Amino acid sequence: MDPKLAELARRHLVAENAQDLEATLATLHPECRFDDLATGQTWHGRDGAAAHYRQWWTTFDVEVKRGPGQVSAWTSDDVCMAEATWHGRHIGRFLGIEPTGHTIVQPFVVVLGFRDGLMVSERFHYDLGALLRQIGGPALPALNELPYRRAA
Repeated sequence: MDPKLAELARRHLVAENAQDLEATLATLHPECRFDDLATGQTWHGRDGAAAHYRQWWTTFDVEVKRGPGQVSAWTSDDVCMAEATWHGRHIGRFLGIEPTGHTIVQPFVVVLGFRDGLMVSERFHYDLGALLRQIGGPALPALNELPYRRAA
């Protein structure tokens, strides 16, 4: 693990939680890429990253925190995988669902890549169905019909 990159990731998270777009973008490589695997969205470059953050910050008022038992690990000098949780509320239209004000507590995994001392990629993995259920949306009704499913 490169301590400078670990500090960069920490600064990025602080700026992101403060919804400070300028400070968040300052941690990103000009050729950065963001992949939201649950929704199938991909953003490129700092302009794309700004669109990504604006979308999330106007949809969910969240703070990213690492919860008990959640871990992060550097798989190489330039890749970090981390578990964390979004804590907040649904405040804007998301996938056609008007804001409900419902609280969300949504675990996720992110894979961070680095290049030239900056973050070059973020890939988010999370359970979209669980998020939709929390905001009160029509989340995959067929899941309720599965006989061995524990209610989330």
